[in-house]
Amino acid sequence: MLTDSHAHLDDPAFDPDRDQLVPRARAAGVTRIVTVGTDVEGSRRACDLAAANDGVWAAIGCHPHEADKFVDDVSGLRDFAKRPKVVAIGETGLDYAKKFSSIENQKKLFRAHLRLAAETGLAIVIHCRDAHDDVRAILREEAKPPVRGVIHCFSGNARDAAAYLELGFVLSIAGPVTFSNATGLRAAIQGVPMNRLLVETDCPYLTPVPHRGKRNEPAYVRHTAEAVAALFDVPLETFAEASTKAAGEVFGL
Repeated sequence: MLTDSHAHLDDPAFDPDRDQLVPRARAAGVTRIVTVGTDVEGSRRACDLAAANDGVWAAIGCHPHEADKFVDDVSGLRDFAKRPKVVAIGETGLDYAKKFSSIENQKKLFRAHLRLAAETGLAIVIHCRDAHDDVRAILREEAKPPVRGVIHCFSGNARDAAAYLELGFVLSIAGPVTFSNATGLRAAIQGVPMNRLLVETDCPYLTPVPHRGKRNEPAYVRHTAEAVAALFDVPLETFAEASTKAAGEVFGL
């Protein structure tokens, strides 16, 4: 049993065969999928997909790329948070790599999501690119313990990993762990307790080896899990059990 902790099943890339994604995932041993919204309409689609599919849950949020549009207004998400299969707020956070929205507005929107998570009691799903110090500074101010949250597609170093663990977060590992040039990421992961690690696809993006270059989908999270299990020198089943339990705890599944 594996959990794809972060997918985008509403993405147009899946329009031709969306109804086949969940069956293919189950055939690969992926029994639970969290599909994630990146704006209000995407969050609505995530909720609808979760409602229509056994084994699929939803996270609702506005991506930092959308911060100039929403600034600190998350009112459009509040009603979705009441739906029974919504398990998290996000993805939210900071992205300094592309800066499609201003840093000031990204920070405002991130804080608004954290407050909504506190209000609803849901976990928080955090996107962070080249902004680890600022993400952690805001978390220390806004995310009061006991915090439940995921650092989605973790891409930091061992120092970053240790700091997030200290704050109470779990780290979700995506396809880049299978890439030949990801030696630093693999080294950082080896310093994390296995029961604090999730796996994800972020599909249709970040496709793991051996499918790199093709469209990603939830069934492929198995390859990422196999790569992480190898780092700990344990069978896939051992890591899958620990990771599935960790996902269940953080998302309340």
